Amino acid sequence: MNAAGPGQHPKPKRPALTDHERLCRLRLIRSRRVGPVTWHRMLAEHGSAAAALLALPEIARQAGVEGYQPCPEAVALHEMRAALAVGARMLVAGDADYPAALLGVADAPPVLWARGDLAMLARPMLAMVGARNASSLGLRMARQLSAGLSEAGFVVVSGLARGIDTEAHEHALSGGTVAVLAGGVDVIYPPENTALAARIAEAGVLLSEQPPGVEAQARHFPLRNRIISGLSHALVVVEAAARSGSLITAQEAAEQGREVLAVPGHPLDPRAAGCNQLIRDGATLVRSVADVIEAVGPALAVHARPAPLQAAKVRAAPDSLPPIAPQGAVGAGRADLGQQILDRLSPSPVAEDQLIRDLGLSAQVVMPELLVLELAGDLLRHPGGMVSRA
Repeated sequence: MNAAGPGQHPKPKRPALTDHERLCRLRLIRSRRVGPVTWHRMLAEHGSAAAALLALPEIARQAGVEGYQPCPEAVALHEMRAALAVGARMLVAGDADYPAALLGVADAPPVLWARGDLAMLARPMLAMVGARNASSLGLRMARQLSAGLSEAGFVVVSGLARGIDTEAHEHALSGGTVAVLAGGVDVIYPPENTALAARIAEAGVLLSEQPPGVEAQARHFPLRNRIISGLSHALVVVEAAARSGSLITAQEAAEQGREVLAVPGHPLDPRAAGCNQLIRDGATLVRSVADVIEAVGPALAVHARPAPLQAAKVRAAPDSLPPIAPQGAVGAGRADLGQQILDRLSPSPVAEDQLIRDLGLSAQVVMPELLVLELAGDLLRHPGGMVSRA
């Protein structure tokens, strides 16, 4: 335990990024067909975003894409000016202010835009999600848990949605809350939470990986969910239907090595079906704030010694990814491998690790080809390390 609060991870000392490198890192993630996993991989291989940008056209050419150009500098500068206009700061993976908990997530967002008190991102965080059409009992439980966890020193993270998310933010404001948005940090959804968002920007943090001004689309919500769970030591699900975004967030949390907790509900209430399912599958049952603190407290108290699963996630982080094949290394063998990969894929996502095992080849052989297929537009990446055929 340290002076900054219970279980807080000491902020690692990272070398400061130059303004030019920060701009290049934004350009790299905004470049066509470059997603978070590819961004981390290229940065690890080339040492800097500036070098990765120079390599991109040749990698694209190897993938059969002629005339590829990375995101122009003017486009990235326009995004930065738009953020400045709405009072948002850019947090780049590699910055001292970038949330440390996210660094162990393989598809961590390379760039985040934040409005509010950035010091809050260094405190221990717990996520709370649930149904938008929550019951009265569910809303009351969210209020009690959020207020109690806030008093215990935790920052409560949620998604600013109607129902459980709204209650979680409202009752954690005094102690600190982080709202992760699906759209830009200046585009509040739902509109009725505009006033709440303004209060969070004053007393907490609004966070998004989307550029300012971007309206939330359906595809943005699963991406947002991985940030909610990735920021947090644990995820508490208060109410959730059998098929809901809250269960997707719970799945993301489990895959990231986070503790998943759930509040039980009546078997005949469909809003409790998801939570009951999570508990049946091994999630920690929550009756009160004390249950949450009992579940996560020991882990936070020994934060200097990460659990084996968390350590494994860190070892699988981008720095350990294999190198991209050198320029000019495309031959018949590589073309055959690309076709083998595509033959194994379908529009339904499959885990990248499973794909590599199915191919019977090493990750060092397969992963460079995945990058080529992604740049060629033949492969799509999804949250949670999943890939599919385009």
